[in-house]
Amino acid sequence: MPEPRPSDKDFLEQLTSLVEEHLSNEQFGVSELAEAVNMSRSNLLRKVNKLTKLSVSQFIRQIRLQRSMELLRKSAKNVSEVSFEVGFSSTSYFIKCFREYYGYPPGEVGRRMEAGIPPESEPAPQPVKRRTGRRLMGWGGVALAFILGLGGWIYFSADTAKSAPTLEKSIAVLPFRNDSSDSTNLYLINGLMESTLTNLQKIKGLRVVSRTSTEKYRNTTLTIPEMAEELNVSYFVEGSGQKIGDRILLNIQLIEASTDSHLWAKQYRRETKDIFELQQEIARNIADEIQVIITPEEKKIIEKRPTENLAAYDQYLKGRDLFYNGERDNLEAALPFFKKAIELDGNFALAYADATMVFFYLDIYQQDRQFGEEIRTYAEKAYLLDPQLSESLVAKALSYIYNQDYQTAVPYLEKALAINPNSGLVLHFLSEFYYAHVPNTAKYLEYALMKTRVDVATTDSTTACYNYLQLSNALLQAGFIDESLTCIRKSLNYDPSNRISGFVKIYIYFVKTRDLVQTRTMMEKEMQKDTADIMLLQELGKLSYLMRDYKTAYRYYTRFIDLSQKQNLDIYRYENLKIGMVFEKMGHPEKAKTYIGDFKDYAENDHSIYNQINQAIYYAYLGDTDKALDHLRQFSKEDNYYYWILLLPMDPVVDAIRDLPEYKEIMQSIETKFWNNNKAIRADLESKGLLPLDS
Repeated sequence: MPEPRPSDKDFLEQLTSLVEEHLSNEQFGVSELAEAVNMSRSNLLRKVNKLTKLSVSQFIRQIRLQRSMELLRKSAKNVSEVSFEVGFSSTSYFIKCFREYYGYPPGEVGRRMEAGIPPESEPAPQPVKRRTGRRLMGWGGVALAFILGLGGWIYFSADTAKSAPTLEKSIAVLPFRNDSSDSTNLYLINGLMESTLTNLQKIKGLRVVSRTSTEKYRNTTLTIPEMAEELNVSYFVEGSGQKIGDRILLNIQLIEASTDSHLWAKQYRRETKDIFELQQEIARNIADEIQVIITPEEKKIIEKRPTENLAAYDQYLKGRDLFYNGERDNLEAALPFFKKAIELDGNFALAYADATMVFFYLDIYQQDRQFGEEIRTYAEKAYLLDPQLSESLVAKALSYIYNQDYQTAVPYLEKALAINPNSGLVLHFLSEFYYAHVPNTAKYLEYALMKTRVDVATTDSTTACYNYLQLSNALLQAGFIDESLTCIRKSLNYDPSNRISGFVKIYIYFVKTRDLVQTRTMMEKEMQKDTADIMLLQELGKLSYLMRDYKTAYRYYTRFIDLSQKQNLDIYRYENLKIGMVFEKMGHPEKAKTYIGDFKDYAENDHSIYNQINQAIYYAYLGDTDKALDHLRQFSKEDNYYYWILLLPMDPVVDAIRDLPEYKEIMQSIETKFWNNNKAIRADLESKGLLPLDS
């Protein structure tokens, strides 16, 4: 490194002098040093790094360690006394840092002096990092995995980012350990871990993997480099904490992934009333250490307090801890805590937003929906209180989705992602939106792949199974058949008993073979795992319908209808024309009329790109060839439709028009456009580094 200019030397000497003046003050860190020299944190970071190739935290720690060597050599103080004098609150951590820097523990300094080893023959000091043999492990945020299993409404992500090059500014927040003797304080430690993650996610220059990616490491024996390979990150944050009376004691460590070396550690002691300042300080300290610049806009977002009422925040944390467990019972149990938080602070936007999401999930696919008014009012309140909060924007979008006003929902979801680009929650809703509500193969697949960048690994084998399932489905719908098969095989490797993954695998084979008999046989074998599986009953009914085996289709459809009514579910309305035709074939005209009429109502009010195709098959059923072809021709102008459209010629409803030249010409144009889109999607995703996948 070039010799610093005199002015640079003076600057470094000034910094050293300031650190030495506050040597015993463990809280004297980057912010305090920046203030002392009247510089911004970011400018101080840049200048110190330019002159020393160290971060400011490393520079401060190096001064502390060098001073500790002087004290050990020249004073009669023991290791513990020296560690506290140079600003280390933990003697064990001081010993490890000292060993990393000098090559031997501080307890050997005296013995080396007695042996006559001169200072100049000492090992050269090493970069201010330390090796660690064991990680600080503990509780991790439980995945927000609302595995509903109906109509594709499943919250899952993909674990495929191993093939991507490790990003320089990428980080994972590992589960924090609750050191409190009172296990009921767990929600608070969970909340601190979650807030650390959330604040880091708001920094656009940093890739932050999601909570679902790190929970699986709660009790792992994997090393940091092994986890880094799985998660494709450069840094890890570890933490442990406890609540003692009205005080919080939190230990945070930052680890460089490739070397398993500790870059920085700090112990925070705060009153519970200072919890928000603590959350903000942790994010700033970590960003400084890995040299990520926090923009003024991001700083403003991070420093925004969710509430001034600590009692309300405490209730919110308890509700959120249940909310992230995802099961229906936990969702219902979370609501009273959110409502209490709102009662204590009527301006608590985050509590309103999360409550909206709970109401939304409690009502989804229920025939008798209960919470429409709550979703509307809570979402509106969240948005009015804080329109820049990503959760408020998601809540507002969900209120429109609930009422099928899909186009109005889009800007809110996109703005939420712009504010919080690392949010797995927002990416989940975007990918789900473009799958279930406004079908678009290109966007569905892109957002599903983007989610892999923040939700790289999973909490357990069950969630991992669903994660691969999500990506497999997105790939299949866009026509990436081989890649889809690879992902579904991985899904089943994690959980061979998962019926939905088994179902998707069967359909991937069907796409390859177009063999209806073999597909139904495989589906019936899958059905043996659960003879009351509503989804499989519906699919077996459809397969039998496509085979023109109406008697078997009737048997499966009647079982499907019976179970749906018992569970008060309103699903698969787009399949009601098939059900009606089966009833008609089996001599039940009144039932047929009911289902076909419901399909007509569905088709006329369908605002998706599939409106025209649904109208086409309805008029094909009526025998109105001209209207059927006209609607089909209108559909052929659409883009980014799902692969299943290419299977339309197998449907008995088009038997009357199948041999018409006009029909064949339109279907050929639809298929050609699909595969041209497939090529364009591949090129676009490859240019963005989202494809190819690791096989």
